[in-house]
Amino acid sequence: MPELAEVELSRRIWEPALGERIRALKLHPQCRIFRGVDLPAMTEALVGSALHSTAARGKQMLFGFRPARRRAAEAWLGIHLGMAGSLLLEAGRDYAPAKHDHCVLQLERRALVFRDVRHFGRVRFHTGPTPPDWWTSLPPEVTAPEFTLAWVSEFLERRRRAPIKGVLLMQERFPGIGNWMADEILWRASLHPATPAGSLPAAARERLWAETRFVAAESIRQIDEHWDYPDSWLFPHRWKPGGHCPRCALELARATIGGRTTAWCERCQPRRRSRGR
Repeated sequence: MPELAEVELSRRIWEPALGERIRALKLHPQCRIFRGVDLPAMTEALVGSALHSTAARGKQMLFGFRPARRRAAEAWLGIHLGMAGSLLLEAGRDYAPAKHDHCVLQLERRALVFRDVRHFGRVRFHTGPTPPDWWTSLPPEVTAPEFTLAWVSEFLERRRRAPIKGVLLMQERFPGIGNWMADEILWRASLHPATPAGSLPAAARERLWAETRFVAAESIRQIDEHWDYPDSWLFPHRWKPGGHCPRCALELARATIGGRTTAWCERCQPRRRSRGR
């Protein structure tokens, strides 16, 4: 599942087309990514409109289009990549969609393409002067000022018996955090992934909050098409055969925790007794 850094990278792929107008839509209307979308209305609103804004939040993206006709409403296209979706910017005045190119916005000399091999992604559509409720109601980004230590602590108490690895993957409070980012955060915060969320003392909660914000911000800043994060990060070592902790050189441990395959260092992230025991 793409995480917030990969979603941001995908958003940037369409960004060079800002200001360009849509000549035509080429859709696979039966594909489940369009569930709930009025495709004739979407086509009518988008054809002739110009891309004027792009945004990413958590695991979702929003693209705004300015109408060609005066007094017509702005159009908003939401995209969730699902398990294996990707955005492309393809050259050609008459791009021929491939088998899994389910949503193609044809421009004058190139095309905006949403490709989804597994059909787990989603396209949403809205018209109106402001972004839709399904966008504005998303939880605060982990890099936003609203993502406070108190906001995190309250959620940890509500999920106090759940392993902290699983809690970090809960999108209603940690939007865009996925498997590798959760492992990176916990390694940096020196927390064992199976630690019950409610057992963390104040200092550990503050480390978790700070490292969550750091990993999110830095992963977005540094990501490129090569995914070359520094060797000082856990990321390059997580699934390398015989991968070792970049801090102490101990071979990484691996297990399924919180429903996901997890990597951690048993020396840097020791399992501690819960409070009150």
